[in-house]
Amino acid sequence: MPNDGMISYEPADPDGLVVATLTGELDLDRADDVRDSLARAATIPGCRFLRVDASGLGFIDSYGLGALVSARNSAAAEGVTFTLAEPSPPVRKAVEVTGLADVFGLPR
Repeated sequence: MPNDGMISYEPADPDGLVVATLTGELDLDRADDVRDSLARAATIPGCRFLRVDASGLGFIDSYGLGALVSARNSAAAEGVTFTLAEPSPPVRKAVEVTGLADVFGLPR
């Protein structure tokens, strides 16, 4: 997967784990690109787990959350387990307020 200024990927490890790292602001301007990129990552041969590191996100809006939910659903359709990891404080708050912690595999 190509890396850009907002999302970077580590290749699949022997267990099928692909790590995507998000940085910056995930909002209306970038939501569709991130959703599509994560959905494509779930189709990488050998990908069984897609871990999205959100520790570098300084902001997320409802469009960004929607993009992550959509990417999670696309991954599930491919048989890939999608988890949101290390959410930054703004991301954690948005996920908790919207009740999406279970959807993203985050402990409460």
